[in-house]
Amino acid sequence: MTKITPVILSGGSGTRLWPLSRKSFPKQFVRFAGEHTLLQSAALRMAGAEFVAPMIITGSDYRFIVTEQLLAVGIDPGTIMVEPEGRNTAPAVLAAALHAVKSDPDAVLLVAPSDHVIPDAEAFRAAVQRGLEAVKAGRLVTFGITPDKPETGYGYLELAEAPEGDESPKPLLRFVEKPDAARAAEMLEAGNYLWNAGIFLFAAADMIAAFEAHAPEMIAPVQAALDDAEIDLGFLRLAPAAWADVPSDSIDYSVMEKSPLLSVVPFGARWSDLGSWSAVQDEMDADTSGVALSGNATAIECENTLLRAESADQQLVAIGVRDLIVVAMDDAVLVADKTRGQDVKRAVQALKDKNATQAELFPMDHRPWGSFETLALAERFQVKRIVVKPGAALSLQSHHHRSEHWIVVHGTAKVTVNDEVKLVAENESVYIPLGAKHRMENPGKLPMVLIEVQTGSYLGEDDIIRYEDIYARGQGAKG
Repeated sequence: MTKITPVILSGGSGTRLWPLSRKSFPKQFVRFAGEHTLLQSAALRMAGAEFVAPMIITGSDYRFIVTEQLLAVGIDPGTIMVEPEGRNTAPAVLAAALHAVKSDPDAVLLVAPSDHVIPDAEAFRAAVQRGLEAVKAGRLVTFGITPDKPETGYGYLELAEAPEGDESPKPLLRFVEKPDAARAAEMLEAGNYLWNAGIFLFAAADMIAAFEAHAPEMIAPVQAALDDAEIDLGFLRLAPAAWADVPSDSIDYSVMEKSPLLSVVPFGARWSDLGSWSAVQDEMDADTSGVALSGNATAIECENTLLRAESADQQLVAIGVRDLIVVAMDDAVLVADKTRGQDVKRAVQALKDKNATQAELFPMDHRPWGSFETLALAERFQVKRIVVKPGAALSLQSHHHRSEHWIVVHGTAKVTVNDEVKLVAENESVYIPLGAKHRMENPGKLPMVLIEVQTGSYLGEDDIIRYEDIYARGQGAKG
C-alpha cells in the first residue's frame, strides 16, 4: 500500500467569518458545528492505515495551537513547519515536497487546506485512493467538486466531457477563474465544470520537477530556507532571510495552470470552503423556517436567519427578522444581510481604519502555557482571567510600566517573585511590584485559574523583559 503524507496548510487571517474568526485566532481553530474544529476535522479525515503522520505548515503565532488541537484528538502532529511570513501556497507546497524527498524519494503528498468542511470522510479517502492511480502514472492530481448551484465565489476546473457519475481521474482541460452569475449558470448546465477544491495529490519528486519546469525561480530560495531551518522545541522554523526572497504566488498560478500533466478526480459528496456565514448556516441544523441557532439564541417568528451567541452569559433574541446573519460576542456583534456575506472583510478593514483591536485580536488570547481574557480595561488598570495548563509555566519576566496582583481562584500556583518562591492556594493572593522578576507555574494536574489585576501607565502585552522561557520566545513576545 502506498503511504500518503498529508500536508495541511494552516495559515490565513480569517476575515470572512469575523468576529468569530480573526487574525489572532483564524477559522481553522474554531468549532463551527459538531465536536471538532476545522483543523481537527481535516487531520482526522486524513488519518488511517493509508496515511503517515501529517506535515503542518503554519505561522509562528499558531504553532502551539496546532499542536494542542491535534494532540487533543489523538493525532501525532508529525512535522510542524513554521513560515516566517505567509508567501501564498506555492512556496509552502514546494517546501513540503523538498522536505519530504529528503527522507523518502518516493514520497506521495496530499495537500489540503485546514479550513474546509467535508462531512463524509470515507468518501474523501476513497477519492484519494482513486487519485493514486494517476499519481503512479506521473500525473499531478487535483480534486473537483460536483457543483449543485451556479456559484460565483469559486474557481472552476473544465473537463473534456461531463463525468456522468464516473469519478475516476480525468484529464484537465483548463482552470477557469471565478465567473459571473450568467457564466456560472452556463457552466452548471454544461456539466463538465467542477469547483476547484484546492486539494492536490502528487509524488513529491513530480511536483519538484513541475516547479523546475514552470517556476524555477522559487527553488533556490525555498531550498535555502530549508537548508538553514532551525529546530525549535520540535518545530521546523524556515530561515527568515531566505524565505523573504521567495516569490509570493499560489500553486495554481505558478505550476498547476501551466502543467500538461494535470488530472482531476471528481468528488460528488458534500464540500464547503466555509467562505461566508451563509455557508456556516448551511452546515448547521436549521428549523423548517430556515433558522439556525447556536448558543443562547432565541428566534421569534424569524425566517432564513442565523443567530449565534458566543458567550455563555449572553442572550441573543431576534423577533420578526428574515435573511439576516447575527453573530454576537462579548466584544463585537455582526449584523448582516445574508446576501452581503462576502462584504464582512470590508467591516474588518473599516475597524482596522479605526484602530479597533476587535478587527484582528480575539478576546481569548491563546498561549503555549494556556490562555487569558480581559475582563475589564480602562485607563491605568486591567483585569484578566488567566488559565495555566497542568505542568505549564509562564516565562520569568519583569515589566517597566506596571505592577500586578494575582488572586488564585482554582488550583495552586507556584509563584516566583525575585528570589522568593512559594505556593499560592485558592483564595490567596500575591503582589508583584513594578520591576520585580516574576513567574507563575502550575505544579498541579488540573488547570489553574487566577485573576490578574494590572495597574500602571502602560498595560500592553509587549511590556515584557524576558529572562527565561521554556517556550523559547524572544524579548517582547507576548505572554
